[in-house]
Amino acid sequence: MLKRLDGRFWLVAIIAAIILFINLGTIPLLDPDEPVYAETPKEMIHFNEFLSPRIYGEYWYDKPPMYYWLVTAAFKVFGVNEFSARFPSAFLGLAGVTALYLHGCRLFSKRAAMAAALVLATSIEYFYLGKAAVTDITLTFCLTLALLGFINRQYYLMYIFTGLATVTKGPVGFLFPGAIIFLYLAFTNRWYLLREMKLPTGLPLFAIVALPWYLYMYMVHGNAFIETFLGFHNITRFTSPEHPELVVWYYFIPVLVLGFFPWTAILIQSVWASLFKSQQKDSSNLLYLNIWAAFIFVFFSISQTKLVSYILPMYPPLALIAGWYIDRIWASGKQNKAWAVIFAVLSGALLAGMYTGAKTMPALTDGIVLLAGLVGIMVICTLVFLWRRQVGSVFWSQVLGMALFSVVLVSQLFPAAAPYFTAKYIAQEFTKNYDGASPVFIIKFLHPGFTYYTDIYGIEVKPEDLNSAVKVSGKAYFIIQQADYQLLAETDKNKFRVVAESADKLILIKD
Repeated sequence: MLKRLDGRFWLVAIIAAIILFINLGTIPLLDPDEPVYAETPKEMIHFNEFLSPRIYGEYWYDKPPMYYWLVTAAFKVFGVNEFSARFPSAFLGLAGVTALYLHGCRLFSKRAAMAAALVLATSIEYFYLGKAAVTDITLTFCLTLALLGFINRQYYLMYIFTGLATVTKGPVGFLFPGAIIFLYLAFTNRWYLLREMKLPTGLPLFAIVALPWYLYMYMVHGNAFIETFLGFHNITRFTSPEHPELVVWYYFIPVLVLGFFPWTAILIQSVWASLFKSQQKDSSNLLYLNIWAAFIFVFFSISQTKLVSYILPMYPPLALIAGWYIDRIWASGKQNKAWAVIFAVLSGALLAGMYTGAKTMPALTDGIVLLAGLVGIMVICTLVFLWRRQVGSVFWSQVLGMALFSVVLVSQLFPAAAPYFTAKYIAQEFTKNYDGASPVFIIKFLHPGFTYYTDIYGIEVKPEDLNSAVKVSGKAYFIIQQADYQLLAETDKNKFRVVAESADKLILIKD
């Protein structure tokens, strides 16, 4: 493996590092998810308890502890700040890109592996989540290493990272590799591989990695852990929608179209060629990658709870398929009009979305203008280079364009939008006005971020319960959003005075 640390490897690593690490700690944690994955490690350190996750001082069983442990370690090294909270995602995002290159060299050619790694690094959803304090990149990294370990016959690697995926996200950590490998064996009738997979030693290795935390949690917390973690956060979320308005069969189609941009423009061509026009030596590996991507897409399309980030684990196999296809047309020098047309159409749709965003939130206008200019230049380069049959130039223009896109995103757009998506600034105003004794009621959406930035747990209030909460006797503080405030009756509004506001957030005092 070390022999593959050639010039292409270092080029991939440098580009991915720039995309993932630039301005990593300059943007506040964005509500509501990022503060959750920063507050729990803070409380692990505060309570000196690293096995039973807590939030607001109470045990909770939403996720296994892997990402919390990684952030705790980062807090110890870099201090408690936004950079530390996001460092594990950025680091494992970079590790995932470089691992894809190294494994891609075993599956295909070095140029195909380089193209695949850079396709992954420059896909919008991958680099966005790679800069976010959430668990998705960690899970994707572990699943990627586990599934590439199988196809490259590195079975102990497969068992170790299947175990780590299980400690990152729960049952999907072993369900996905198990189901994907089973389907591959069934489609290819290669059941003989079961004899090569070192099952007698590999399964105990998986158990040693995956099971100790679960056994500890059951021994300490009993059925409360089983019913909440397995019952609610896994089975119930799969069978019942957490957000009913999102339960549509096509939910992940637009997510994939935008999330895999700009490479969505060659996605259908790549998959079609990989299934029906591949050479015999590549066909088995390509089939495996297609099964991997399709299973994850179908699984989460069936799931009743849907979030944008769920399909991220299908991006590495799609990137490998796209990298293989780019290498193929790069070598052939054939004109590819479909790529140019689809990219132009998708870019037009993206530009229209940016225009709408600028009208909705004028503070974003400068950043959106820069992004629109970049996308426009990418479209022109793609059309010109594909007309000249210079596939390599198309590829590098899109890689460079998306690298600059990511820089503008985090240096211009996100800072302008941050006040509307973070509790940091309203938390700073609160610390200036709080009397240190009165109860604090916090609307649910803002609770994790407010607590992270103030170290005050407060009392969580759901929007539908706000009218009841305002009837509390005595002096109290309320941290809410403008939209929630507008839902209050006029008689209730008169009970408050607004002491501070930030973007769409208010601090109210009920005297």
